[in-house]
Amino acid sequence: MPQPVGYYVHHHGIGHWRRAVAVARAMATPCTLIGTFNAAQQAAAPGATLNLADDAPVPGATPGVPPPLLHYAPLRHSGLRRRSAALAAWMGEADPALLVVDVSAEAALLARLCSVPVALFRLAGRRDDPPHLHAFAAAQHLVAPFPAALEDPATPDWVVEKTFYAGFLTDVAAGTAPVAERSVTVVFGQGGTGGDAVALAAAARATPGWRWRVIGPVSGDAALPANLELLGWVADPQPLLAGAAVLVGGAGDGLVAEAAALAKPFLCLPEPRPFGEQTLKAQRLAELGAACVLPEWPAAADWPGLLDRALALDPARIGALHAPGAVGRLAGWLDGVASAA
Repeated sequence: MPQPVGYYVHHHGIGHWRRAVAVARAMATPCTLIGTFNAAQQAAAPGATLNLADDAPVPGATPGVPPPLLHYAPLRHSGLRRRSAALAAWMGEADPALLVVDVSAEAALLARLCSVPVALFRLAGRRDDPPHLHAFAAAQHLVAPFPAALEDPATPDWVVEKTFYAGFLTDVAAGTAPVAERSVTVVFGQGGTGGDAVALAAAARATPGWRWRVIGPVSGDAALPANLELLGWVADPQPLLAGAAVLVGGAGDGLVAEAAALAKPFLCLPEPRPFGEQTLKAQRLAELGAACVLPEWPAAADWPGLLDRALALDPARIGALHAPGAVGRLAGWLDGVASAA
């Protein structure tokens, strides 16, 4: 029986879980998903799971000052102790060929200390702090869930050389849906501050020939013009994205992947994230001519010109960032790494 692969899933947000499930389902090697999961996630997993104790901050733990090579190591945290012990015990018993880590410098270092090869996900942004660089050095392989064209030029050569560029790990298909002319879809994700109803209403009023539809959280009260719809959370946003003439939103991997797969004119407003994850990605999009990048929500009077500017973009520029079959390619690469271990 082949040695299994462990796949450590960070529990912040839902994106790490979704891509872990997609990759594990596509792998030929037996894969155990490892992390803090709810009952629905465990039921939906494509194979075995190892549910770990939560390491979120708790009363009584002492954050202190993290050691220079660690991001998160509170003292007197029983959940963190049980979490680390369970992961180490699983590695000792299962003898995995590989531990995929998405993401955690500490989990990568623990695996290396347990003599297990590591394939560590490396997110976008300038991650040149000691904990990241130490974990990158300890890992046998690095995985970038974005295309090489979006790499930060300041990334050290040795990090680039260790990296497998998986591309955007989404299930987005290339766009074929009919597009409604002069239509805008705005997307606000879970991790940011959301939209402002007053600013959205002003933008829609300034562009009366355009239809605006907004997905995600919006705060504040405003009288909405007839050409503006605030839809809130949408179970399947893909038709709204595919049918838009212009997409507006942050530089998270999900929306950028959608824009690339659909080859959509994209007005990008990167949101503050640790390590410049969105701002540096947006900078590369602008340098490639793949998006119009704005530092903040524009004044209402600027919107007519901005929408025309977006329509003037060459859609082939952002479309070139879409790599069909990225999940399957990464799964096959991980299978190969595991079999060679």
